[in-house]
Amino acid sequence: MEENTKSTGSHQSRTVEHPTVQERVDLGKKARSVASRSAQAEFSPPPDRPDPVSLLERQAVTRVPELVPIRYGRMLVSPFTFYRGAALVMASDLASTPRSGLKAQVCGDAHLSNFGLFASPERTLMFDVNDFDETLPGPWEWDVKRLAASVVIAARDREFTDKEARAAATAVGSGYRREMAQLATMSTLDVWYSRIDVAALLAELESSRSKTDKRMAARTSKIMSKARTRDSMQALDKLTQVVDGQRRIISDPPLVVPAEELFPQVQADALSEQLHQLINSYRRTLQTDRRHLLEEFQFLQVARKVVGVGSVGTRAWILLLVGRDNDDPLFLQAKEAEASVLEEFVGKSGYANHGERVVAGQHLMQAASDIFLGWQQTQGPDGVTRDYYIRQLRDWKGSFEVEGSIPAGLIKYSEVCAQALARAHARSGDRIAIASYLGSGPSFDRAISDFAAAYADQNQRDYEALKQAAASGRIQVESGL
Repeated sequence: MEENTKSTGSHQSRTVEHPTVQERVDLGKKARSVASRSAQAEFSPPPDRPDPVSLLERQAVTRVPELVPIRYGRMLVSPFTFYRGAALVMASDLASTPRSGLKAQVCGDAHLSNFGLFASPERTLMFDVNDFDETLPGPWEWDVKRLAASVVIAARDREFTDKEARAAATAVGSGYRREMAQLATMSTLDVWYSRIDVAALLAELESSRSKTDKRMAARTSKIMSKARTRDSMQALDKLTQVVDGQRRIISDPPLVVPAEELFPQVQADALSEQLHQLINSYRRTLQTDRRHLLEEFQFLQVARKVVGVGSVGTRAWILLLVGRDNDDPLFLQAKEAEASVLEEFVGKSGYANHGERVVAGQHLMQAASDIFLGWQQTQGPDGVTRDYYIRQLRDWKGSFEVEGSIPAGLIKYSEVCAQALARAHARSGDRIAIASYLGSGPSFDRAISDFAAAYADQNQRDYEALKQAAASGRIQVESGL
């Protein structure tokens, strides 16, 4: 069978092989000789390990200069927020660790805060991975390790005991392994349709006799209620006001700045024309029915908006559109997409546009995605051409606050995140081979816990290095934003 790759970055035909189930099982067992399960615990920083601050400074070169100090300020809040912004640092470290040779489409930044709730197109709440800025085909172990290390770092931030932190990291390994084993027994279509429905998860927690599950059920119910209010209407009230009968985005520099304030030298008509061309270019990347839906909305205004921790300094915009009247809004977010931090370690993307890379990876990993998810490429007023991906700013988005967790709750949540990650990997990777590699015993679970503890130690040292860089004046820091 011939499969034609229809991306802008790769037009080559390739033969798709279909090995038997036994051949896939054998492939997984053979991978143990390449990297044993116990070897997944290994983390020994080499003597020539790159300076973590230098890696962050390298990223800052292509970012908005006045926003970089805000990024550093947010990273310095805690070792966990540092970790959130240090995906490149960890990718560099993971490149020297053992790997099985089995690949999947990976997130590239699978820490605890990059999982959460969102609405499916059918308007049901789902739980899944929700950040794909760094997505690429790569070693599935790297996502598991990044998730497990984030669990230990979060547990330490909460001042849990080492035993409690390691138990949560072990839950990542066991949750991933058991879910992958279950997925390996399922039909191909059933795996593709598999998803974590939050209502079903809530019902399961509520029916449990466990006090931990009961507590988590109560938190989940509150998060679900809050998520359903996080939509364009909420953004309308928070981010806009009516001026002379028309909705306008409220200026709040440096966090929110309308385009006309950022580029006063550009004539209003010329700026408006450029923005309309941007939307038309993006529109062509949507399904035909969604193109029609987008045309029901009138574009009004765009503003730069600072978001996240690791993304601060990349160009992120919010676009305000309205439907039947000023009180019928659609907020879109356009985020700059640069090369994945994984690229220099696993190979370049097959997509010429990094916005398309993000969108393709998200569609491949998520059970369902935003109906307005698309991409485009545009030249800014500075003459530089940049890639973007576009989605709704808020669409029933919700997240579990690690800060309010207890040890047993963190263990349960870590397990659910690992299950979601296994489902995401099973959609593109060889789930049968991966399950065979993992096996039925706890060897992999213990190794992941060991790795996570060792990497949390390294993260602490890197966090201290960034603090020192700030104290010495090497980097400029803006706090409280």
